[in-house]
Amino acid sequence: MKNAIRESSVFTVAVTSQFDFLSEEYAILFAESSATAFQHPIWLDAIYRKLVPELKVDPLIVTVRDAASGRLTMVLPLVRRRYRGLRTIEFADLGVSDYVAPIASDAAIDAIAADPFTCKRVNAVLKPFDMLRIRKLRSPSMAVKKLLGATDCSEMSMGAYAVPLSSDFAAWRADSISASYCKELDKKSRQLHRKGQVSFDCSTDVELIEATLLKMREYRRGRFETGDLLQDQIYFDFYLDIAIRARSTLSRLYSVLMDGAPIAGAMCLSHKGSLLIILTGFDHDRYKSQSLGSLIFEMVAKHSINVGDRELDFTIGDESYKTLFGARKSPIYQIFRSGSIPGAIAGAAVQRSSWIKGLAQRFAE
Repeated sequence: MKNAIRESSVFTVAVTSQFDFLSEEYAILFAESSATAFQHPIWLDAIYRKLVPELKVDPLIVTVRDAASGRLTMVLPLVRRRYRGLRTIEFADLGVSDYVAPIASDAAIDAIAADPFTCKRVNAVLKPFDMLRIRKLRSPSMAVKKLLGATDCSEMSMGAYAVPLSSDFAAWRADSISASYCKELDKKSRQLHRKGQVSFDCSTDVELIEATLLKMREYRRGRFETGDLLQDQIYFDFYLDIAIRARSTLSRLYSVLMDGAPIAGAMCLSHKGSLLIILTGFDHDRYKSQSLGSLIFEMVAKHSINVGDRELDFTIGDESYKTLFGARKSPIYQIFRSGSIPGAIAGAAVQRSSWIKGLAQRFAE
């Protein structure tokens, strides 16, 4: 289903519920864009094919094309959903994406935002809504804010954590991890190896990928205060689909094996020299004293350096373990726009005070 509106002499704006994220034109756009791993063709294809229908949210995909050539210039992968009766528009995150971004080059985003006709039409195809909220932006882009007609941009309460990688693991380890913690990790590694035959694998075998992800789900069960997405079959199938289909491009599934059986795993995304850790799971009960969770981070870092990555990204969340590996916090932003009086009230309440924030979230979450 598609509705195209053309008034600008520069760009054509369209909104659709279906878009081929595996198409050649999207692959070209993504490669030339400043988007993140979470806008990769396979990632967004899986979100709209597997999660959107199951979670019963409505796809809302905005495309902008060059009016003269028809070349795809920008994609906004959005969804419509309801929170306590409020009609909300947000990026197609659905709980699995740590960063969001328009899929376009920085120059294209600036050019589109500078065209008042195009901005007007982008905003027209989004209506009606009560709230538009875009969270997990890497920068407070004025162009994105202008493009979407947002009235507020603020830092989120949590940040993202990443550490640069060097070309030599030993040197990186000495520079990024304290001497005392290096000593502790060495001790834990020796203890682990005394328990049996330990091996570490960046899995490309489909059976091992599935076996490791199943074990990760088992090891994570009951260890989170809020719900763990891996325990939900809908989300498990999503991650398994990514891990298998994108194993030679986007996804890396790491396995730590003890005598041939998975005792820990880490699912990561590889994008433009950065390795993003998105899921981990390990046998805490049997290997608690060996700090298996920390050891797998070190193993992942070593492999990442060996294949030439330049950054290890622990993504969003203020967990203290990230700083043990030299990761530093960077801010993450959110923008907001109301489209109705109820939406404005809910948005203002969240911004105004902490005591009313819980009440507002009953409207908005």
